[in-house]
Amino acid sequence: MHDERPTPEESHKIVPGPSLDKVNKPAHKRESFRSVLSTIAILLIAPLIAILLTAFVFQSYQVDGPSMQTTLHDKDRLIVWKLPRTWSRLTGHDYVPKRGDIVVFTTPNLANFGQDPNKQLIKRVIGLPGDKIVVQNNILTVYNAAHPNGFRPDATLSYGHVIQGTNIDGEWTVAKGQLFVCGDNRFDSLDSRLFGPIQSKDIIGKLVVRILPVSQAMRF
Repeated sequence: MHDERPTPEESHKIVPGPSLDKVNKPAHKRESFRSVLSTIAILLIAPLIAILLTAFVFQSYQVDGPSMQTTLHDKDRLIVWKLPRTWSRLTGHDYVPKRGDIVVFTTPNLANFGQDPNKQLIKRVIGLPGDKIVVQNNILTVYNAAHPNGFRPDATLSYGHVIQGTNIDGEWTVAKGQLFVCGDNRFDSLDSRLFGPIQSKDIIGKLVVRILPVSQAMRF
């Protein structure tokens, strides 16, 4: 039998494999492709997240006008918190802020005063569902089950020191799902004393922070 054995020269021969360039090239292409996809995904998702946050969580606003002086001034930059309102809509409950909170809202009743009904206003919550609001002789009084003899929020709540008076006499009853709102500058404010209680479903959010001017930044 013929025994074929490699010669010493043949036994030391090395069969070359594929070059490193050929091995790494497909992997490098895959990594580059993944990087491009990740960049595209970030560019697409980031604006969507920003839109969702603005629509449902918080939003920046700039004050336009003097109706909330001296608490807020024209051109103040604010952050309005929307999450409680969003949650109330998801759960099917009315969003009822606290008395004294400052809220941003719309009301179709603005059309009766030649205003755009989609215009967003910022006012302070004075009356809650079940309240009767009476304004007489420059004094605002709230009557409800807890205060049958009435109380004066402008005199008893912390915001009251900025109120100079209230000039429009009248009586209003705040029904379920409604709020009575007023500007702090009562002598120059279009509010519930003129267009009546607003619907709680029309609230956009609650003021939480003033960020500009920096020297007057504060939480509410």
